[in-house]
Amino acid sequence: MTRTTDKETGAGSGTESGTEAPAARQAPEEVPRPTGIGPLGWLRWAWRQLTTMRTALILLFLVALGAVPGSILPQRGQAPEKVAAYFADHATLAPWLDRFSLFDVFAAPWFAAIYILLFVSLAGCVIPRAGKHYRSMRARPPAAPRNLGRLPQSASFETDASPADVLAEARKVLKGRRFRVDVADGSAAAEKGYLGETGNLLFHLALLALLFALGMGNLFGYRGDVLLSEGKSFANSLSQYDQFTPGRAFGTDELAPFSMTLDDFKATYETKGDKRGQATDFHANIHYRETPDGKSTPYDLRLNHPLKVGGAKVYLLGHGYSPVFTVRDAKGNVAFKDSVPFLAMEPRNLTSEGVIKVPDAEPDQLAFYAILWPTAVASQDGKQIVSAFPAPLRPVVTVSSFKGDIGLDSGNPQSVYKLEGIGKTLQPVRNGQKLLEPGETFKLPDGSGSITFEGLQEYVTLSVNHDPGRIPALIAAILAVAGVATSFMVRRRRVWVRASAGEGGRTVVEVGGLTLGNPTAEFDEIVTALGGPERPAGEESAATGGGEPAATGGEPAESKKPAESKDDGPDAEPGEKGPETEPADETGSGDEPGAERDPGSATEPKE
Repeated sequence: MTRTTDKETGAGSGTESGTEAPAARQAPEEVPRPTGIGPLGWLRWAWRQLTTMRTALILLFLVALGAVPGSILPQRGQAPEKVAAYFADHATLAPWLDRFSLFDVFAAPWFAAIYILLFVSLAGCVIPRAGKHYRSMRARPPAAPRNLGRLPQSASFETDASPADVLAEARKVLKGRRFRVDVADGSAAAEKGYLGETGNLLFHLALLALLFALGMGNLFGYRGDVLLSEGKSFANSLSQYDQFTPGRAFGTDELAPFSMTLDDFKATYETKGDKRGQATDFHANIHYRETPDGKSTPYDLRLNHPLKVGGAKVYLLGHGYSPVFTVRDAKGNVAFKDSVPFLAMEPRNLTSEGVIKVPDAEPDQLAFYAILWPTAVASQDGKQIVSAFPAPLRPVVTVSSFKGDIGLDSGNPQSVYKLEGIGKTLQPVRNGQKLLEPGETFKLPDGSGSITFEGLQEYVTLSVNHDPGRIPALIAAILAVAGVATSFMVRRRRVWVRASAGEGGRTVVEVGGLTLGNPTAEFDEIVTALGGPERPAGEESAATGGGEPAATGGEPAESKKPAESKDDGPDAEPGEKGPETEPADETGSGDEPGAERDPGSATEPKE
């Protein structure tokens, strides 16, 4: 019987031939499955994506895009009456726009989300950069490259001074030009121009501060609108405002206790030409008190000349007319005597409308709808009255009379510029229309009372604005402009000087320069200050790729070696495209680590 060895059968030790399982039936080796990065890893990934400059630019674009509807559409915080008019004119579109908070953009949740994400993105991007920039400014300049002749600007010459004296002079010259200098192992490394990166960081930090200041102003500030007629006073309390919009963190008990009174208002208009009727100047003569028992101070309130009082600014926005009426009821008692603000129907010539509500009249309450023409003239067809000029040259009002229940006793809020319940609880008086000039009285036909047009006063609309972030925002904007200007004007510059012993006891000096951007004349000035050749005016310099000028003392300068030269050192390769950089520990620069290099900025650029 022939015996088969294990080697012949391919079976393992102790296994008979034909007993091994086929390869196809063997269980596959289990490979460990990846466990994933986990929740913490996903959070790190999301943070890195959020704090990239690309994400910050996208968010900044979204903020600008989101502000567009706030500039086009009326906003409730500034003009609620215009929002109501937009709803009346666009009954179908307006509700859909309102669902996306487009009538209150800057208080919308989606705008706040973009704003906060932009703030976090800028903070996470800029603050680490600022720390790295600070460490780079304190680090040693990078060591000298092996071949200085391959830098964009380079020069070499010989001198009788010793290498130590050359490096000492190099330190003095470079420090005099505000370079940071490090001399080690036969070479001097110098660097300056960090102010450009500082300006770039200042711009981004100022932008961050600007966003913070705007947010603080919206949180802790307030804005209110007031209509004030001549002879009337205003106290800075919530009940005195026609419209009040506080910040989310502002309490109404924090209102400063100032007050003001409108003494007189004057407007000047163009009287000739195509601009006839256009206002040229507004003057509101007021006096104010910073505290209830404080001194009364006069002030001339004009456009773009706000009053600063109580930590707020009071702006003059517009003006209009407040006709003065006296209303007597059926018993002859004076039920109403006051000025009534009218709203302009036609802004050019200030044709205005208003309502007079007399809830104290007896036995029936009275109400009037009136139209004012400051300078009343007949229209071209002679069928109606129009206003020919915005100044009150010939004021005329027409009144329409109503009596019944005005609805004020129901407790439901009403607009002071609109009559409610006409045809229901409030009925028109038959033949109750009348045209009145100042001083005329109209007695109602049914004996319900009378109304007298006493004269005309003017009113102003004021905006009281308290914004604690205004000054910080202004400072941040100024710093941002200064930072971006500095970042464009200042460039990073590096200079290296190497001194080594040459033939005949002379010293060979090599100088190389690297500037972010175009080469500068400063390099030639440094070479000349070190005792090198002075380039004549109009002669092409070696820094720009021309030939080396002659060395001082009449001796020829060392010629620049080509990139293919094998004399560059044992490590140089033929056809090498760029110089090599010596590590910090190989250049004898000490035990301290070399300077940190910014991403994308090499010590020696390729040719």
